[in-house]
Amino acid sequence: MILVFAVLVGLIPVIPAVAYLLQNGKASPAQAVSRVVNGFTGFNFLVGLFAAGLAMVWLASPTSVLAAGAAQEGANVDQYATLAAALSTGLACIGAGIAVGNAGAAAVGATAEKPESFGRALIFVGLSEGIAIYGLIISFLILP
Repeated sequence: MILVFAVLVGLIPVIPAVAYLLQNGKASPAQAVSRVVNGFTGFNFLVGLFAAGLAMVWLASPTSVLAAGAAQEGANVDQYATLAAALSTGLACIGAGIAVGNAGAAAVGATAEKPESFGRALIFVGLSEGIAIYGLIISFLILP
């Protein structure tokens, strides 16, 4: 479980680049990819390599080695269940971040033009934040 969190934390520097690529890749994909590739610093590259190495070791390790600590407690660890839980939470949070960014920008613009629309705009921003909560609930349902 700690390894899953380590991989997700290692991918944090990559999330803004992926969000930029998704938002600006429609207009000019080649320019967006070149800006993302040129925008990575050495730190982001090293953290990404570290996360990729941890993920490869985690996926290539036998289940008996991964479950050695949990076997002493009497629990079985399914590495694919933990991966599914981590992916459901992580991808839901990325989607929620993109949705909140777009809905928040539109809400600020609508509120600036028409102040009485603040409540309605706040509801839409709150609905887009619910995406992350849905992913977290799914991960709780996946894990035993």
